[in-house]
Amino acid sequence: MKTVYVESSVIGYLTARPGRDIVVSARQAITIEWWEDCRDSFDLFISELVIEEIGSGDSIAAQKRLAITEKLPILEATEKAKELAKKLVAGKAIPPSSTEDALHISIAAVQRIDFLLTWNFKHINNASTRKDISEIIGNNGYTCPVLCSPEELLNEE
Repeated sequence: MKTVYVESSVIGYLTARPGRDIVVSARQAITIEWWEDCRDSFDLFISELVIEEIGSGDSIAAQKRLAITEKLPILEATEKAKELAKKLVAGKAIPPSSTEDALHISIAAVQRIDFLLTWNFKHINNASTRKDISEIIGNNGYTCPVLCSPEELLNEE
């Protein structure tokens, strides 16, 4: 079975109160559809970093986010992943202000995950940086996971 690293933004859309913004509302609906209809076709993983991110903020919302992930295996941010994240930043594939995004990608790459599921189009699933991310990861002996949104992974099952 293919593996999926579920990044924090997906959990946020999955558990948030319905949005009034049309884009947010659409992403929430797509995320819920993917979670209900597609997730059983994959082995899902999160990381320590995801737990940290979804556990912050409003305590009631954080509890809801944490509850939905409590049975998912947790990947460690190993030293190799941390070093690879630094290389993504040094190589300007990810800006220095977004080291957590680099770490999400690196954890998934080092653990040989097939897909990184995210709604983060700014630094992770970005057409302008995807090639650089993939090259840096490849040059360090890993295969870059497919960086995609739940919408893009709906047809992969």
